[in-house]
Amino acid sequence: MKAEPSAAEAGGARGPGRAHRSVTVHRDGAQRAGEDWLAEEVPVELRYNGEAFAVMMATPADLEDFAFGFSLSEGLVAGIGDIRGVRVHARLEGHVLDIDAPSAVPSRYGDERLLPGRSGCGLCGSRHLEDVLRPIAPVADGPRVGTDALERAQAALAGRQPLNAVTGAMHAAAWATQTGEVVLVREDVGRHNALDKLLGALVRDGVDLGDGFVLVTSRASYEMVTKAARLGIGLLAAISAPTALAVDLARASRLTLAGFVRPGRCVVYSHPQRLAGAGARD
Repeated sequence: MKAEPSAAEAGGARGPGRAHRSVTVHRDGAQRAGEDWLAEEVPVELRYNGEAFAVMMATPADLEDFAFGFSLSEGLVAGIGDIRGVRVHARLEGHVLDIDAPSAVPSRYGDERLLPGRSGCGLCGSRHLEDVLRPIAPVADGPRVGTDALERAQAALAGRQPLNAVTGAMHAAAWATQTGEVVLVREDVGRHNALDKLLGALVRDGVDLGDGFVLVTSRASYEMVTKAARLGIGLLAAISAPTALAVDLARASRLTLAGFVRPGRCVVYSHPQRLAGAGARD
């Protein structure tokens, strides 16, 4: 069981994304009644122009960011200007995201509703093989980032995850500058959802996605590479390992993929020209 939160942490945990439950704690041969903070995981239905498209299991926080990020990273809209608005509706069963985007690709499916998705699933919502490995335009050349910037971002990220601090069950995706300053973080029970929320927040804020990098607290699966490359991000760094397919897609899309980011160490799997020694920048 995770460490119990302090009174200050527990007080700050009230709000979307976490829930309180009674538990029984066993320790040193004794047991006692206690309480715990748990990550919320609820169905989130995405509707485009009034038509249901997919249901994802997600943490009910930053849902507007999720709607924008999912739409863009999945290639359902060409740009942020194609989304006229997003309305979030709370339901007894979960949440509904009504996305007003007349030119959205989902309209081609008509009444064919896509499969529901799990929080850890990147394939859910795809019925056809050709939907899974769609070609991605190569990422443009960008500035180099020093390995010290990765270390700085990795060290800072631990203190920027309030949901995980009290639940111990959240993934995070962070946007960092070329010098490793973490400027934006999003959390979710699903690693893909955390990245979509981050991407949605970035595009809504008008951030230049060619002028920084993304750090995730998970493995780098092919879906994570696809989402980052589709939005023109040149460097994706992960605290854990990538998959073989993720490496192949990163090489094909000219994205720099780094894994096992640790103090003093990382492994670069593709296009190492963007990642140089400490302090190196163009």
